Amino acid sequence: MRTGLLVGFILFFGLQALAQDSLIVKRDSALVAGDSTFEKAVADTVLLKSYAARYDPRKALLYAAVVPGMGQIYNKKYWKLPLVYGGFIGFAYGINFYQKGYIKYKNKLYYNLEHGFEQDGDFNPEDNPPYTTGNYRKIVDQYKRQRDFMIILMAGMYLLQIIDAHVDAHLKEFDLNPNLQVSVEPVLEQSAMLGSQKGFTVVLKF
Repeated sequence: MRTGLLVGFILFFGLQALAQDSLIVKRDSALVAGDSTFEKAVADTVLLKSYAARYDPRKALLYAAVVPGMGQIYNKKYWKLPLVYGGFIGFAYGINFYQKGYIKYKNKLYYNLEHGFEQDGDFNPEDNPPYTTGNYRKIVDQYKRQRDFMIILMAGMYLLQIIDAHVDAHLKEFDLNPNLQVSVEPVLEQSAMLGSQKGFTVVLKF
């Protein structure tokens, strides 16, 4: 008799607990399915993924490495093209200018050395103006140094536009993210050790 009552007691409360769990699951499912905030978040996530998938950072990097400026075109940042090509044209002009000067004065230096004007104070009287051999050495070194510096700047410009294209493709998601907010807020703190502190803080929300 007692065994039968115990079994009936366990079955009754067990079925009741299962029924409550099923109701909770159904209620939670209904809330999730009908929650507009949840549905909006899912829609935004899908939209962000589809938007970001259109801009592959690897492709942007490859395009910029093969053809300078092509990465910016791939990212549709056309306003950066004048900066990229303007920088390359400027550095190319500088390299050409200093290279011509380097060749010109190096030939004059070699002429002095070949015709007996080997000392730094010697000069060719036919020169106009008559630079000494020491002057030619300094001028040749200066033109060579400036030419090499321009080459380094052009190489840096090449690497910079590659990095810009790669990073820009990564940041494309933030252009569409509606939850991304940047704000500057004033801060006023009172500390026992430092006293009153005033300032501003940058808050990034996403």
